[in-house]
Amino acid sequence: MDYEAFFTEALKRLRQERRYRVFADLERIAGRFPHAVWHSPDGARNVVIWCSNDYLGMGQHPKVIGAMVETATRMGTGAGGTRNIAELADLHRKEAALVFTSGYISNETGISTLARQMPNCLILSDAWNHNSMIEGVRQAHCEKQIFRHNDMAHLEQLLASADPSRPKLVVFESLYSMDGDVAPVNGICDLAERYGAMTYVDEVHAVGMYGLRGGGISERDGAMNRIDVIEGTLAKAFGCLGGYIAGSNVLIDTVRSYAPGFIFTTALPPAVCAAATAAIRHLKTSQWERERHQERAARTKAVLAAALPVMTSPTHIVPVFVGDPERCKQASDLLLSEHGVYIQPINYPTVPRGTERLRITPSPYHDDALIDTLAEALVDVWQRLELPLKERALAAE
Repeated sequence: MDYEAFFTEALKRLRQERRYRVFADLERIAGRFPHAVWHSPDGARNVVIWCSNDYLGMGQHPKVIGAMVETATRMGTGAGGTRNIAELADLHRKEAALVFTSGYISNETGISTLARQMPNCLILSDAWNHNSMIEGVRQAHCEKQIFRHNDMAHLEQLLASADPSRPKLVVFESLYSMDGDVAPVNGICDLAERYGAMTYVDEVHAVGMYGLRGGGISERDGAMNRIDVIEGTLAKAFGCLGGYIAGSNVLIDTVRSYAPGFIFTTALPPAVCAAATAAIRHLKTSQWERERHQERAARTKAVLAAALPVMTSPTHIVPVFVGDPERCKQASDLLLSEHGVYIQPINYPTVPRGTERLRITPSPYHDDALIDTLAEALVDVWQRLELPLKERALAAE
């Protein structure tokens, strides 16, 4: 039996479908973000990153770097620090929080553990939920029902048809990162309260970014106290590593006591926890990053939408529609090699086939000159690949 042949064929399929991932060797330099060094086959060259998930540039903030260095010097690099970060519970106005090694694990473990503790639990999941949430639902081994994306009528139909005495868990994201659209958080809470369901929201792409203190869309919309479980990340806006859930004392203690993904995983290093704590504390009080970020995102959209098929988005996500996996990858390659602009191609299965796109994430540090240069580079690439320039902004479907 040639076992290697199975894996070779699997990789061949990915390449044929233009889904094989090739990682650029990029070296970030603190203090120079969004500029970086690309170690290309032809040597090192400077590039501008336009797709980082370090949304606010906190990965280079002096407070965050200082906290990490000081703690590593004092405590060493290995794990041993507490897994609970009290700042997270305070951020979301919850009794307790629990930290995991990544946002993926916090979703996968949090959803499955909670659902398994409720006999005959029914999980209702938004059709566009992230893969980590889908895996959490699968591993719960409970009945699941998928409601159409952000469709409150469909969600109510499913809730109304369920036994009123049956435990129910509604899982959804506050901000869907591929299209940049936002969930009707209060509408979902209204239905959950009406039909006796728990709510679990993924705020990964919104924590630090929205709300007066960076509590996310649920804080911005005045719904934090209505949601049972808030999940987030210590990466992205907070510039570090890790994931977490926040909720009531008994809920968090249940996950802490039952979740294999928590029990059998080494804790995050103290230096990472210290850096994340510094980022959270800073963004609770500083509005500059959030305000500047929104202004930069708005300008980027306006400049690009004048000539390119920018998909409609009410948030900081700026998707530019391509619609073909081959040309999406070609566009990404040309931007990097010819213009020094790095934007990853977004292909299936991250987005449905036929909706391939470039996903741009402006930061507070992308100035007007960088935005104008990006627009010129994109127009050049669109023309070279004979992609259609804008006739109208394409709405996300």
